[in-house]
Amino acid sequence: MLHDTLLFADADTMTDLRTFLTRARTVEDGQVRLQAVGTALAVYVPVLAQEAIAAATPTVLGLRVARLASPEADGFEAVHELGALTDRLARVDEFETTLALPPAESRAAWAGITPPLAGWEELGAYADDELRAQAETGMRSVAEAVPASVGRPVLDTVRGRIWSAPVTGTGPHDVELPLGAAFAAHTLGFLRPGGTSRVFRQGRWLRLSSAGGHTLIRHAAQLL
Repeated sequence: MLHDTLLFADADTMTDLRTFLTRARTVEDGQVRLQAVGTALAVYVPVLAQEAIAAATPTVLGLRVARLASPEADGFEAVHELGALTDRLARVDEFETTLALPPAESRAAWAGITPPLAGWEELGAYADDELRAQAETGMRSVAEAVPASVGRPVLDTVRGRIWSAPVTGTGPHDVELPLGAAFAAHTLGFLRPGGTSRVFRQGRWLRLSSAGGHTLIRHAAQLL
């Protein structure tokens, strides 16, 4: 099924989507995957992806769900350039609810790995303030370890080493949540002061569900 436009439930949903994708573009200016199920539009963005990061790094995706006006687009799925979609959103009126999609789709390796929609088992919770603090520490470590003029391969190696390390000192001790998940939840604006984020497992996937959205994690060794 082909869709040139998506009709959202209200203008605030469009504004929220624009904010989310703008944040995502500052982290990784790659692609965005859209998947409609009923009136829910799942919007996936990469934070750490195997096509861009060293092999030891887990795949970490950000997920925000937007509400569509009707289930007419149910079953729709597409991958677009993140920049093309944010450019479209930047040009729409503040009261607009219809988004014209970019004409050309793109493909990304991470977009072919579909996270499960159901069957998640809750494992425990993490304090948002702790996740934010550890993410900020990791960001400083990356900045200190990488020279200003470093090439992408070196940057990917450093990021892979730091963001693959486990979150410590918070949450359930039997869950190996990579620091990259805290980084994703923080930079995408999912965490809230004094809030908590719940962690779930389904098969090979972990999901960190926060007030502002979801972070999906799959360890590199499980992608082979």
